[in-house]
Parts: sequence; C-alpha cells; structure tokens
Amino acid sequence: MTSNIAECINEKLKLERELPIIEFLEQARKLFEKWNCKNRERTSYTNTSLGSIFEGILHLNTLKSLRLKVSASSAYVYSLYDDSRRYIVCIDRRTCSCVGFQLDEITCQQVIVVLKIKHVTYMKLYFSEYYYPEILRKLYEVSMFPMPDKKDWIVPQEVVDEVVLPPKYKRPVGRPKKSRHKKSSETVTSSSNCCGRYGYEGHNRHTCNFFSKKE
Repeated sequence: MTSNIAECINEKLKLERELPIIEFLEQARKLFEKWNCKNRERTSYTNTSLGSIFEGILHLNTLKSLRLKVSASSAYVYSLYDDSRRYIVCIDRRTCSCVGFQLDEITCQQVIVVLKIKHVTYMKLYFSEYYYPEILRKLYEVSMFPMPDKKDWIVPQEVVDEVVLPPKYKRPVGRPKKSRHKKSSETVTSSSNCCGRYGYEGHNRHTCNFFSKKE
C-alpha cells in the first residue's frame, strides 16, 4: 500500500477493473461506502483532543523526542540534535528544518521538545484543525446511499435511444500491464526479487550485470 490515496484505491479495485463499467462503478461505490461508514463510526467514539490516528502520531513523536538534545539560540529559535543530525525549530514562525511540521501540520518530535521547554501543555493549537474530532465528524456525516436494483431504474427514453460507440483506440501489441511502474524513491518490498549486491529490483546477485564482474 502507499500513502497516495489514488493508488490505494487502484490497489483495492485491481480485480474489479476487469468488470463492465456499471459493475465496476458499483464495486467502487461499495468500497467508498464501507470506508465512509467505518470512519464515521470511528470518529463518533473519539473522546480525545485529536482523532485517534493523529493522537497515536502525537504519542509516537513524544516518545521519539526523549532522545533529543536541545540548545537554545533565542527565545523562539532552538537547535536540536539527534546523533549526527541537527534540526532548527522556530516556534514563533511554526517551522522546523525537518519540514514535516509545515507539511503535515502535526507537531514533530523536535517541536514537542521545544513546546515542553516553553511549558506548553495544550498542543492542540499546533495541529491543523482538520485533525480535530469535530471536523472529522463533519467530514463523514454525509452517508452514501446504495443504488436501487437495475430492474427498478427509471431510464428516460432519450437515454435508451442514445447510441454509444466504442472509442477510437488502437490496442498496443502484447498483454496489457496491470502493475504500475514504481518510483525510484519507493522502497522495495520483501516479496520482490532484489539484488543483494546493489539493492536493485528485478534480479538477484548471481544474475546481476549492473556493473562488470571485473570489479
């Protein structure tokens, strides 16, 4: 799976893509209906200051922050050290050199250390409002209603008389590909065939010819 929502949906509907268009759309609707109902039920039981998933992220970042060393440059700028890495936090501008704080709008481990130094206990103000339970409830409050049976559809006559021709498309030679091309930044899964010498996917170390064997 991936953090890209579009690719998550493609992975879930990999088998359904072989169905006719109406059946495929029905399977897609059922998938979204299931997700929407599950998330609505989950948010209705949330009694924390943030959504349950984001509360877990905050807890994990809090544990990671215990290993950091901090050095104050001013009342708002701090340097934090984690082994050989150095991060700079400007709490006044709400920025961190790890960039995660700006992108995700969730307090990273470096920002948590600075907030503790500033004696800030209510960290909800440093999260995006989209992570608040009340906002998440509004996101899923609209239900997705099921479609009636095909036999019960009332189709206008002009739609019935409409002739839809297939698109002008020349199918390429060979079997169509069902798997996507992975980006170089994506990690190789444990089930993939991977080279033990250089880490490239698609071959093993015995068949590796990425570099000459004279090395």
